[in-house]
Formats: sequence, structure tokens, C-alpha cells
Amino acid sequence: MTPDLMEAGAKRLAAAQSAHATGVTESGGRRAGYGRPVTAGEVDVAHGRILYLEDVHVAFDGFKAINGLNLDIAPGELRCVIGPNGAGKTTMMDIITGKTRPDSGTVFFGSTIDLLRYREADIAAMGIGRKFQKPTVFEELSVFENLELALATDKGVRRSMAFALNGEQKDRLAEVLSTIHLRDSAARQAGELSHGQKQWLEIGMLLMQDPKLLLLDEPVAGMTDEETERTAQLFLSLKGRHSLMVVEHDMNFIRAISEKVTVLCDGAVLAEGTLDEVQADERVIEVYLGR
Repeated sequence: MTPDLMEAGAKRLAAAQSAHATGVTESGGRRAGYGRPVTAGEVDVAHGRILYLEDVHVAFDGFKAINGLNLDIAPGELRCVIGPNGAGKTTMMDIITGKTRPDSGTVFFGSTIDLLRYREADIAAMGIGRKFQKPTVFEELSVFENLELALATDKGVRRSMAFALNGEQKDRLAEVLSTIHLRDSAARQAGELSHGQKQWLEIGMLLMQDPKLLLLDEPVAGMTDEETERTAQLFLSLKGRHSLMVVEHDMNFIRAISEKVTVLCDGAVLAEGTLDEVQADERVIEVYLGR
């Protein structure tokens, strides 16, 4: 990477981190509380849960976006979340990542980390990565350089300009490139990638942070059938090494990756079980799937 591009990328990344650290939501939601930063290695999953939400409520101008939400995810689990528009899926992710603070309820990462005490940037540093619907990559940089910038290192401009990969980091980059199906595209400019490849690259940038929990919002929207199939393979390869929460509307994709599906409606869990079980649930058919 050239010094100019490294400096530009570092400045952009630092600005993004600074914006996240304020904890102010784009939709005007409440700002998350502040606590001592915790590293991902400190997450206690001895009780068999990496994420735990209990009786969570949040309202915006009188509208109950989340209304008594109870949900938990096991370490290494791949959980799919479905539901109609307005069910509270995005707001739930906003709460988990510190973008929005609920009016009441409990949200824990592992057994001991109260997420409601922390800012967005701190929560990300703890090991919770989030991918939004629209891919956000540095399009003027190569695939390799995007992953290089995403390494969990000091992102100060001076440090970035003097940064050199060590052997372990090079191995990690090679591993992630292979995982996200972009090994042969490492030198390509990110702006030249297809929509699906950009989605994979952004997932790869999250993986460079070695997250314990990944939140993925409609990851296959706009993908070709082949890209969707390869994304399913990617997610299945991550299961066990990471915990994943996948919000998606594509039922064929859900069927390809899911073991347990949670259906949200009106800000609460409507049904939970295998895809076949929730698809047979009359309440789910009524509010989401149709007849």
C-alpha cells in the first residue's frame, strides 16, 4: 500500500471509529452508557451463552420498537432471525452494538459483560462485529489493503504509515482471503468487485478483528444465486469458530444455513425452532409468510 493511500485509509478509519465512539444513533436513539473497556479474551461463556437479552423494551416517540424481547445465543451457534418489516430486527442489533440504549431490560455479552454500560467502539473491541445491509469497503484500495487496514492494530496515522505485517498477520490475511473466496482477487481494487464480493470483503474485514459474535443484516440481498450459495458455504464454515446472528428474508438461504430460527414480530419473539417448525406455525404464517 502506498503511504498516501495508507494515510488516507487510516484517517477514514479513525474518523469512523470516532463517530462510533459517541454512541449517537442515526435515528435519534439514546446514547449508550460508558464502562471500562473489555477485551474479547475476557468474555465468560462458562454458562453456555454468549449473548443474553431479557425483557428488553425501547420506544421511539411512543412506538414500541422492542417490546419485552427475550433471546439468547450459544457460543458457536448460527442463529437466523426472520420477521416482517418493522418487527424490531434492526433495532435489536442497534441495542446489542450500543447504537441504541433500551428503556429497560438486560443485555449481556457472556455471563459478566453488561453491554448497556458501553459505547459502540468499546463493544466492537470486545468482539462483537456487525455488518450492515450495504457493503462498506474502501473502494480505492485493493482487497488485500482493505483487510490489512482492518487488522486489530493501532490505527494512528504515523503508526499506520510505518506498519509492516509480521508472519502471523500474513498467515491470518491469507486464511481470511481463502475463507471469503477472494484469494485470487487479493490485488484487485475493491471498487471493481461484484456486489456479492464486496459483501464477502466486508465480512472478511470483520473477521480480521477476530470477533466472537457476528451480526449480519440481510447479507445476501442483491446477490446472484451462485453468490448466495457461496455465502451459505462461508457462514457454515464460520459456525463453531464464531457465533453468528443472521437477519435475512431469503427463505432458501435460511434453509441452507439454519438449525434454529427466531421469528420476531412487534418487537418480541413470536416463535422459535427449526425452519420447518416456524413455517408451520399459524401465527408466523399469518403475520409474515402468508398463505
